[in-house]
Amino acid sequence: MAFPHRPDAPELPDFSMLKRLARDQLIYLLEQLPGKKDLFIEADLMSPLDRIASVSILKQHEVDKLYKVESKPVLSSSEQLCFLVRPRIKNMRYIANLVNTDKLAGRTRKYKVIFSPQKFYACEMVLEEEGIYGDVSCDEWAFSLLPLDVDLLSMELPEFFRDYFLEGDQRWINTVAHALHLLSTLYGSFPNCYGLGRCAKMSHELWRTLEEEEDGETKGRKAEIGHIFFLDRDMDFVTALCSQVVYEGLVDDTFRIKCGSVDFGPEVMSSDRSLKVLLNAEDKVFNEIRNEHFSNVFGFLSQKARNLQAQYDRRRGMDIKQMKNFVSQELKGLKQEHRLLSLHIGACESIMKKKTKQDFQELIKTEHALLEGFNIRESTSYIEEHIDRQVSPIESLRLMCLLSITENGLIPKDYRSLKTQYLQSYGPEHLLTFSNLRRAGLLTEQAPGDALTAMESKVSKLVTDKAAGKITDAFSSLAKRSNFRAISKKLNLIPRVDGEYDLKVPRDMAYVFSGAYVPLSCRIIEQVLERRSWQGLDEVVRLLTCSEFAFTDITKEDKASSESLRLILVVFLGGCTFSELSALRFLGREKGYRFIFLTTAMTNSARLMEAMSE
Repeated sequence: MAFPHRPDAPELPDFSMLKRLARDQLIYLLEQLPGKKDLFIEADLMSPLDRIASVSILKQHEVDKLYKVESKPVLSSSEQLCFLVRPRIKNMRYIANLVNTDKLAGRTRKYKVIFSPQKFYACEMVLEEEGIYGDVSCDEWAFSLLPLDVDLLSMELPEFFRDYFLEGDQRWINTVAHALHLLSTLYGSFPNCYGLGRCAKMSHELWRTLEEEEDGETKGRKAEIGHIFFLDRDMDFVTALCSQVVYEGLVDDTFRIKCGSVDFGPEVMSSDRSLKVLLNAEDKVFNEIRNEHFSNVFGFLSQKARNLQAQYDRRRGMDIKQMKNFVSQELKGLKQEHRLLSLHIGACESIMKKKTKQDFQELIKTEHALLEGFNIRESTSYIEEHIDRQVSPIESLRLMCLLSITENGLIPKDYRSLKTQYLQSYGPEHLLTFSNLRRAGLLTEQAPGDALTAMESKVSKLVTDKAAGKITDAFSSLAKRSNFRAISKKLNLIPRVDGEYDLKVPRDMAYVFSGAYVPLSCRIIEQVLERRSWQGLDEVVRLLTCSEFAFTDITKEDKASSESLRLILVVFLGGCTFSELSALRFLGREKGYRFIFLTTAMTNSARLMEAMSE
């Protein structure tokens, strides 16, 4: 059922050291302000901080009260205030307002600002402009790697995607390079480096510069991870825009997994309370179903429930000694498993209810048609109906973007029509969102083929609407060949299946999208690892329009053991989805690799669209 690791699979490095390092550094920074102090934490940092240092640890180091950085006036009576914030201008204004209010009241306090993961010059400039630079002390908490699971590290920087891929802001690349430098210091350098994308190339070059500057730190250390692969999110928007159908992906799409945990509401708990649940390999039930296609999950959980009942029923024929052993050794474990089983059955039922209400099957059918390039006219009509019914502004945008990317831009007539309908349905305030999507290459208009458009209009007068639609499709494919279609053909992203795709015993990574599509990002990684270079993939790289940004950097492998060469670190710049994690875990099991994932943040189609929205 689940994907057990092969017996010969290499062991993963222990990433708990990263948590200890982050905790020790934070404690050191807090102790630089001796005595009782109040700590102001930015909302974005609360969940990551909770995974690193509990409230009791903070209290041990003389943190008196905790406050959230928000617009409300501050009521702290402490003589020392410490601020743990992201390096953002609005946070500097908030701190300046507080300090200047104290000055006007004639109150003297000590102020310390801790920036995470790094301090930016622009923030110091704002503090200087506000006249408080001399009143506060500034420090950095270089916390940029949070282990969310045994094989997953997150930088928890959701803003990376918008900042870099929309605004062209390169400030976070330095953070990525330092995070990689920390990994190579702790776990040895990476002998084989591959990458695709402008951001990937810059991150790699800056990381290499840091390595050269501090060469002594990694010299002589045995490499624990044999390969590192850098990948920009804009190399594969299609995968991120598709609806997820593996269990962990569906939980994320439905309930939003935040910083490795999820809030299950009353509808899951079958009570009036909510529960925050940590989702990782320690949850034995979740670990067995996380990478499974959703259609297999109910069967697995019901079988698990029957097995559990059988273990409980064993009590009936026991004597006193056996019962004593059962209670002391097994009962606690069975109760824990029962609790987890109830949770995941409740989550599955809740997902089923929501997806049935949304007519999920019809939605998936439309997505598959877009991926395969069939029935484009019918798919466009489905999107128009979706907009007219005002199902969801984010969902409608997602489908429009998927149509645009798979067709290499919308024909002008369709672009104008869909945009007009969207703005009329959801409001003109979304106009700037369309500008953002166009700039990021998510929703674009094909260069007008005047001759074809004129010809198309003449033909459409002579034939029925349905036939005209088919002719329009034919003309649009003539006007501009779709790069996605060409890439899909080159890399065989749409599997050819005789009969029905068996989701219970998947044959390839396409199972994560019901057998309809192999994630492009995962296929690229598979192909490059097979070749150990980009050789033979020149045409694919050219179609991705990043020929100058595909790189290979291979050093001598004398320090790398055969075990480490089967460990691969994949760095997703701009976020990765749970579907991609499941696909690569499957690939690892098939090929004898173990993948480790480092992402700027976990993402999905809704987060992608929200990042582009104004």
